Amino acid sequence: MRVASDLIVSSRGELTVHVVAGFVDLGVDVFVTDRFGGVSARPFDALNLGDHVGDDIDAVQENRRRVAQAVGVALGQLVIARQVHGATVLDVTTSRSDLVGDALCTKESGLALAILVADCVPLALVDPEQHLLTLVHAGWRGLASGVIANALAAYDQPKNVTAFIGPSISKESYQVGPDVAQHFLAYEKALQSDVKDRSRLDLRNVAIQQLELAGVHSDNIICSREVTDGGELFYSDRAARPCGRFGLVAKWSS
Repeated sequence: MRVASDLIVSSRGELTVHVVAGFVDLGVDVFVTDRFGGVSARPFDALNLGDHVGDDIDAVQENRRRVAQAVGVALGQLVIARQVHGATVLDVTTSRSDLVGDALCTKESGLALAILVADCVPLALVDPEQHLLTLVHAGWRGLASGVIANALAAYDQPKNVTAFIGPSISKESYQVGPDVAQHFLAYEKALQSDVKDRSRLDLRNVAIQQLELAGVHSDNIICSREVTDGGELFYSDRAARPCGRFGLVAKWSS
């Protein structure tokens, strides 16, 4: 596994985004938004991209427009599904606003994809030879129900896939009960005992193991050091409720 210590801070219009340098040579523009540069008022300040958290819808639309501009498309070409913490993978060929699912894949160069998170694990999967790009939203429910394996099923050769794991909550900040922990007992070092019947769960560790089990080579997994703990740079649902959602955004650049 390679650690992405080289997220590049880049100015894109009104925004500052965090570009995944390791994907540039693959012909894909992949970046993470933070919580700055938008128009949302407190407690969603400022670049909230979620339209389901109680924020002003006009503010969310303006924030999304700025993200679309940052990735080089019109707002109507930025595809965002309604996420339900499931394992459904959607093949996106045209821009639609009625999509429901937790993974988006496309071969279309004219579309940009975005998935929204605030502690859950955001992933990007790319195979330039197959010209297939996928973004995945993986909270504990998605990881338990197989969203990563479902996303990789669309790839002819998972060993050729490069994967990026973006900012998410750390094990130290993610306490869970036995109802959640039971789903991850088989994953090495994913759980750490805590007070009473509680555990600390390492979502990124689980994601890495699931990628490897599905055939992605460990050398092709890039994991960001950034975490959402505290909610200062990236929104964190554990740190503050209500809160906004930041995005993992991607588009073919070649």
